[in-house]
Amino acid sequence: MTSPPRPIDIAYTLHMRGDLAAAEARYRAIVEAAGDEAMDARNNLVGLYRDQHRWGEAEGVMRDALSVRPTDNDWRFRLGCSRLADGDFAEGWPLFEARRGITRGRVPVPPLPFPEWRGEAVGSLLVWPEQGFGDVIQFSRYLPLLRARGICVTLVCKAPLVRLLSPLADRVEALQNGMALPAQDAWCLIGSLPLIFGTTLETIPPSALTSSPRQGSGLGVVAKGDPNHFNDANRSLSDEAAAELMALPGAVSLDPQDTGAADFQATAEIVAGLDAVVSVDTAVAHLAGSLGKPTWILLPYRNPDWRWLRGRADSPWYPSVRLARQPAPGDWRSAIDRVKRELASRAG
Repeated sequence: MTSPPRPIDIAYTLHMRGDLAAAEARYRAIVEAAGDEAMDARNNLVGLYRDQHRWGEAEGVMRDALSVRPTDNDWRFRLGCSRLADGDFAEGWPLFEARRGITRGRVPVPPLPFPEWRGEAVGSLLVWPEQGFGDVIQFSRYLPLLRARGICVTLVCKAPLVRLLSPLADRVEALQNGMALPAQDAWCLIGSLPLIFGTTLETIPPSALTSSPRQGSGLGVVAKGDPNHFNDANRSLSDEAAAELMALPGAVSLDPQDTGAADFQATAEIVAGLDAVVSVDTAVAHLAGSLGKPTWILLPYRNPDWRWLRGRADSPWYPSVRLARQPAPGDWRSAIDRVKRELASRAG
């Protein structure tokens, strides 16, 4: 005898069919019943609200979940990203620390024999990488602030970033399994530096990256990100949209397979010689913005990253960046048309 479908399964089927009002009502009923499916219903409700840009209601569900599970790292992290996206760094950065214990995409804490740094006076500090290339590039702006305090900074990062970031630290080591590290007074995750420095929207430090340009000009284009990224289906362009960007005057691909760049320093030299860059939300967008290059970043409607905030066409992290957001799921046409208009206005 077949078991009747569970309430959560009925709600999810409605959700996937696009009957969002009915799905919402059923999810809400499951939450109110406070049974075994209540937390799953909250999780799906957050997704439903986020997909409609109902940010306040999504956050209300997160806070409700935390009232039931106040130490749950997944919910703390999601709320932290929501607060950061809203520009509330005071609440957001402490919650962002929960990324160390989340279920998917957990940031591993290295087993080091010296203590984690909390901002106290130290003579030497090991800065540990995390997340993607773009995250490390974004937060590298804090390395000169550490050195200005008289701290001898050793940065560990993946090999493609070593040459680019070497001017910002006293020592840069390529991340390797089983690597031997010199003794330090303390260590910290690079993504924890904004919290330690008490960063607000008004006190974001400027990027410290520079690069000598290769000869050249034109418009650099990055149409796709890492296909293994959890949101790549939303953030990368279709082949048709990518071809449209590559048809713009002076367009050149910044894909390393096309440029021959062996690392991010080589890409930085190429970018420094260009007139402007148009990119999806990937590491080269951070690189171009860090170099102060006029850059347009194409952002998806679904799951836009917290660091681009909400409802803004500019970025406090990168003053030379303009943000072109999808006005509806999958609508790259409107975003690309906006980039074309702004490029034309700049050229004129």
